[in-house]
Amino acid sequence: MSNPEEQTKTKSLETVTSNVGPGRCLVGSLISGGFGFALYSLTSAIAQTFADKPIASTNPTAISISVAVRTLVVGVAALGTGVFALVAVGLIALAIQLFLEQSKKPTADEN
Repeated sequence: MSNPEEQTKTKSLETVTSNVGPGRCLVGSLISGGFGFALYSLTSAIAQTFADKPIASTNPTAISISVAVRTLVVGVAALGTGVFALVAVGLIALAIQLFLEQSKKPTADEN
């Protein structure tokens, strides 16, 4: 006998997979790509701002800490850009895969 929780999980998994289609993947890709582009613009603006404003200190410790913080800020923004860009590319690839799978399935008229 199956556990009722397993049946519920199986039904919910079937529901989720039945709702996935190329259109939904492309919409998700556009959203992710938009976030990626926004983060790219933000990363570029942050890097340009840091480049235009030199560190105003002669203390080596303060300079080291400033450089580390600037690097961390630009790195986090770049990481976000990369994550969203890769998600967008992955969703486009999934949309292509789903489209090809749907085109290979025989229709009810062919049977």
